[in-house]
Amino acid sequence: MRRLLNNRKFAVGMIISLFFLVVALLGPWVVTAIMQVDPRGIDYDAISAPPSAQHLLGTNHVGQDVLAQLIIGARGSVTVGLLSGIIATVIAVLVGTTAGYLGGVPDKAINAVVNVLMTLPGFALLFIIAGYVQEAGILLIAVVIGLLEWPGGARSIRAQTMSLRNRDFTSALRTVGESTPRIIAVEVVPHLGGVISSMFLKAVVAGIFMEASLAFLGLGSTSEITWGTMVSQAQTGGAILRGHWWFFLPPGLAIALIGFATAMINFGLDEITNPQLNARLNARTRQFNREQRRRRALAEAGGPA
Repeated sequence: MRRLLNNRKFAVGMIISLFFLVVALLGPWVVTAIMQVDPRGIDYDAISAPPSAQHLLGTNHVGQDVLAQLIIGARGSVTVGLLSGIIATVIAVLVGTTAGYLGGVPDKAINAVVNVLMTLPGFALLFIIAGYVQEAGILLIAVVIGLLEWPGGARSIRAQTMSLRNRDFTSALRTVGESTPRIIAVEVVPHLGGVISSMFLKAVVAGIFMEASLAFLGLGSTSEITWGTMVSQAQTGGAILRGHWWFFLPPGLAIALIGFATAMINFGLDEITNPQLNARLNARTRQFNREQRRRRALAEAGGPA
């Protein structure tokens, strides 16, 4: 844990991610109890109003407070990302480890199914399903996204599991009669922690992006507020053409920050779990420090740098 916290990239990513998680959890209470604002309430005297003391991030084209919607929308967007990421990761781990460890006919059959699913256009299928199901809620959208995201992760997990299948510790466990499910759950999966965490973070961001894309196309949930529905309303309200940046910029930045945070966490985990990458970074750091010491010594001696 100390190594994780000492990594700047991981720390920055975790701080941003935890901030949005807290906003998602406490957002409705903050809006209703502290701000005392109805996110769907209309202020007829401040339609498309820029940021002010009364509305810190302005209002949209129908007079709704943008800050209140941004805070409320965090819960919907984060829920879609987390739920879709969990579903995709669980399925990918189950399918990938089973295929990679068993090998033979089961592996070929599962791999064939995964390859077929990977050739299907995921977003196009999501577009069709969302258009077919009228008034799809964010939970249904999250489930569908998760069911469409897992094949790529399963393929990566399968490849890593195949490399672990014939290691000494797994062979020893098979020799003493340990069951296959126990070997996979207790020995194989823990060794895949880095791959699984990276896959989960990518799935979370993909879920948030896909929900926002659906909402932008008018196929998102109209009964719940998300960052995607805010961007969609900004587009339908002509905020971009009118230059009303305070309506579309905040949700867009929030989505971008989520992507940035997960990328930083991934980079940090790679530096910690990948010995070769960590060694290269340490070597560059030592070289940089030597160069800095040399320059300081030359500067103190009055010589040219």
